[in-house]
Amino acid sequence: MRSNKFGIRIAASALALAVSYGAQAVTDEDIMNDANTPEDIVSYGMGTQGQRFSTIDDLNASNIKYLQPVWAFSFGSEKMRGQESQPMIKDGVMYVTASYSRVYAIDARTGEEIWQYDARLPDGIMPCCDVVNRGVALYDDKVIFGTLDAKLVALNKDTGKPMWIKKVADYQAGYAITAAPLVVKGKLITGVSGGEFGIVGKVEAYDPNTGEKLWTRPTVEGHMGYVYKDGKAIENGISGGKAGVTWPGDMWKNGGAATWLGGTYDPDTDSLFFGTGNPAPWNSHLRPGDNLFSSSRVAIDPEDGSIKWHFQTTPHDGWDYDGVNELISFDYKENGKTVKAAATADRNGFMYVLNRENGDFIRGFPFVDKITWAKGLDPKTGRPIFTEDGRPGDPNATNGTKGNPVVAQPAFLGGKNWMPMAYSQNTGLFYVPSNEWSMDIWNEPVSYKKGAAFLGAGFTIKPANDDYIGVLRAMDPKTGKEVWRYENTAPLWGGVMTTAGDLVFTGTPEGYLKAFDAKTGEELYKFNTGSGVVGTPVTWEMDGEQYVSVASGWGGAVPLWGGEVAKVVKDFNQGGMVWTFKLPKDRVASN
Repeated sequence: MRSNKFGIRIAASALALAVSYGAQAVTDEDIMNDANTPEDIVSYGMGTQGQRFSTIDDLNASNIKYLQPVWAFSFGSEKMRGQESQPMIKDGVMYVTASYSRVYAIDARTGEEIWQYDARLPDGIMPCCDVVNRGVALYDDKVIFGTLDAKLVALNKDTGKPMWIKKVADYQAGYAITAAPLVVKGKLITGVSGGEFGIVGKVEAYDPNTGEKLWTRPTVEGHMGYVYKDGKAIENGISGGKAGVTWPGDMWKNGGAATWLGGTYDPDTDSLFFGTGNPAPWNSHLRPGDNLFSSSRVAIDPEDGSIKWHFQTTPHDGWDYDGVNELISFDYKENGKTVKAAATADRNGFMYVLNRENGDFIRGFPFVDKITWAKGLDPKTGRPIFTEDGRPGDPNATNGTKGNPVVAQPAFLGGKNWMPMAYSQNTGLFYVPSNEWSMDIWNEPVSYKKGAAFLGAGFTIKPANDDYIGVLRAMDPKTGKEVWRYENTAPLWGGVMTTAGDLVFTGTPEGYLKAFDAKTGEELYKFNTGSGVVGTPVTWEMDGEQYVSVASGWGGAVPLWGGEVAKVVKDFNQGGMVWTFKLPKDRVASN
């Protein structure tokens, strides 16, 4: 193993192997066709629409018991926590990120390291919810990822050497990047984290070959968007409205709405779908109004960043419910017609089905057992019908110290948080990793200061049940019915994948990679990885065999923000590995 001046570790023997494979450049066509090419995974979501559905059916309920580990790779060092990455695979090479803004290239056949890149993070980074990174984008000869100090870094796919580094935002103001960027039509698209620090959320496009900024689209109403041409910034309209329309005074200037989970892309409508986070501060009495475009889903034109439509799941959010969760495109038949829909399971406890062509509300329904902050959704608009006295109280009504607390369910960590759900083209169901918890929450006075937490609230999270918190649910988007559920003692915090073999994969904080029957929910397989699984599993085909990989390493927001729930997981070991499994060829036909 040798290191160069960039802090990149390169294994000479593994590098020679990687070069001998003749790994090809990733093209726009490769990315657009990712869902139909099981030998590679070159997009976050196993396809730009984010369905996380694999067309490989070698693994099934009859032979899943023969799935076996073939290698495990350690991320090393003392930085063993919060491994939320989704691996990418191209021509026998795996590209995976780890906590503290690290990237690895690994021989997917042997688990041998090819190269490692460690971002040189400054002191004083301010990640709200752990030092996580969720993955890379692959394009041409580059591996591109975001860092905790809010930079984009493009690495050579064969050597790990930086090709360009671009500052996206000021980390000292609370900005960071934790999501995997995506490449759409030759543009590198990224969001930003930092909503707890009063930043301004935005979606931006860059030239993946040079790092040049192409357009920027703020996601707080009142901030101006720009398209960049010939090195000049050209105004591209206010973010859907004028300053002060849905925000009081100048609160919009630090309005939050962070785009911290990244987005999906729907080629049918040529739209980027991004979710936006909580408005800042949490104390909603300081900012009466809907506070657009916080806690929303927005459809963005990839050409210039203009907003086509928006749908706000929690107007005037006072519970930190965000709206950042992934919006997944899918089609279904109704009255003999194909409906171009998109679904999202929100932190607020409701699942929404929208028309992805125009953002119109089709239907919404709870996907958790209890919701206290709203009575339901307006059947025409999808707006919540707020519960009387369900909002945390105004501190000004109690001598300006602490507002009256309320008990709210779900807790602010959400009915579903960042962990992506999956959609099966076979069953027509969504598989949703969810949690049952409540919170005591109250408001407090607060004022904005650059780089300081901008909450104006206090809270304590509690389990809603004695024997389980996490629930993996199979949800029917056409009826709103729960088809089956699996209950887990600890909160679920990892992503989900489903396959044409009618399997559903996810991980648990107890350390298990698990597989379930997609139709019945029967648990068919489990393997303990040694640390909590908060990553997202993937599957691909190599040398005629089906492989499954998942990152393992406990961390994320639950042990940091979880209140009484954190006691449930306090003894879980942190870690940092990626595990790879396969089904041997001679077991494909097993029954």
